[in-house]
Amino acid sequence: MAKVAFIGLGVMGFPMAGHLKTKGGHDVTVYNRTAEKAAAWAEKFSGKSAPTPAEAADGCDFVFVCVGNDDDLRQVTTGENGVLKTMKRGAVLIDNTTASAEVARELYEAAKAKGVDFIDAPVSGGQAGAENGVLTVMCGGDEAVFEKAKPVIDAYARMVGLMGPAGSGQLTKMMNQICIAGIVQGLAEALHFGKRAGLDIEKVVDVISKGAAGSWQMENRHKTMNQGKYDFGFAVDWMRKDLGIVLTEARNNGAKLPLTALVDQFYGDVQALGGNRWDTSSLLARLEK
Repeated sequence: MAKVAFIGLGVMGFPMAGHLKTKGGHDVTVYNRTAEKAAAWAEKFSGKSAPTPAEAADGCDFVFVCVGNDDDLRQVTTGENGVLKTMKRGAVLIDNTTASAEVARELYEAAKAKGVDFIDAPVSGGQAGAENGVLTVMCGGDEAVFEKAKPVIDAYARMVGLMGPAGSGQLTKMMNQICIAGIVQGLAEALHFGKRAGLDIEKVVDVISKGAAGSWQMENRHKTMNQGKYDFGFAVDWMRKDLGIVLTEARNNGAKLPLTALVDQFYGDVQALGGNRWDTSSLLARLEK
């Protein structure tokens, strides 16, 4: 059993911290900007909460962070009441936020200066993956630190891999989002085409999902997309944040991402329809407006 802190109890962090307590058997203290949510977590999982990130992290072996963006991440790590103020030497800071590779490298250096280790570890699998403890975790950092952290991360993961040095986890997550954007747009267009052609969508998907066109998105989202229901996971606002990170990185490294840039614009159209909190499969809504 390790002494663990978890900073950020959103739709992902809340169940992830819970798995660290129940499945991992660790002594977990949480912090959340909204104190009521931290109190609710502590009551549900018989854990503890703290009033600041620094107090939550004090004396911990592992400190997990899962917040909104680069600025939020800096605030809870290197800020006035950030975790690096109190983390002990040899402790490991594990960042599950989807953020830039730049901030991952920045935090790696900031942690090292304090005698603390750092792993960037963004996740994929959505809210359902977090709740069921079957996330995919893409890590960047030093191999010895990864081997130390992996048994703890395993509490909420199905797959945990080290992709390379600091920032590599974030770069891998960017590839993940590029793939998802293209797949969802293709699925949306196929369903739109099939409906206009008068086909029985369920019959068609039952056949083509068994061949080369099959995907997780088709298997898990085609029914709700066909029904015009978009309340089943990762929100459009979050996807646009992630694609913004992707496109910024592409400008820096010279990668050409025409499809990703186009789908990002399409998600902007969905936002204009009021679909900010719809899930990413709502690309179909803009075709049917």
